[in-house]
Amino acid sequence: MKHKLGATVGLSAVVVILFLIGGPAVAQDSTLDAVTGSGLSLRVVQLFGLVTVLSMAPGIAMMITCLPFMVIVFSILRQAIGLQQAPPNMLIMSLALFLTYFVMEPVFTESWQSGIQPLLDDSITEKQAFERTLAPFQVFMNARVSPVAIETLSEVSPARVNEDGNTPFSVLVPAFMLSEIQHAFEVGFVIFLPFLIIDLIVASILMAMGMMMVPPAIVSLPFKLAFFVLANGWVEIAGAVVKGYGT
Repeated sequence: MKHKLGATVGLSAVVVILFLIGGPAVAQDSTLDAVTGSGLSLRVVQLFGLVTVLSMAPGIAMMITCLPFMVIVFSILRQAIGLQQAPPNMLIMSLALFLTYFVMEPVFTESWQSGIQPLLDDSITEKQAFERTLAPFQVFMNARVSPVAIETLSEVSPARVNEDGNTPFSVLVPAFMLSEIQHAFEVGFVIFLPFLIIDLIVASILMAMGMMMVPPAIVSLPFKLAFFVLANGWVEIAGAVVKGYGT
């Protein structure tokens, strides 16, 4: 955490120094002094805002993308097979990140073109850019969120429900996260069943042979791995979770 904070502060300091060095060269034209000063200040604020957003990127990805669903599904799959460290957590997270990018790429593109790019071109205000940037994510979340989750959170805080019928962002985000977790556990249950059947069959055979001291999990692991490899499990499950988002 200290290294991450130090890197962020260091990057911010480098940005400020570069602008301070480049400032005199830009300000040589006396007819544009006022415009250059305001534009420079705006760029500094925008860059600081960008650095802040990048530092919060992991948390934002967990809140408004399909990343939690991907991570939970792959974690349950690893546990169902019976492996503790294969694949490792870093590999699961990397796979989930790239699949999330694959699913969310149209949303990212629309958000950039409608909100961030016009702000960089100084054609809209910061408030308009914020609303336009979040709009594609709201559409994505509304298509996946459970009505039960929204209804439950709205009952807890009725004052936050908009009169026009639109779900406020403060209610939509937690409802979306709860819906993704619920959906991930439902998929995980379906994934777990075939491996559970293999465990039961192996345990029954060992008991019938009088080998009750032999751990069934050790004996069933090679069979579960063979079943998963022959079924091309990783590709099939990855394709299924991606298709679930309509991409």
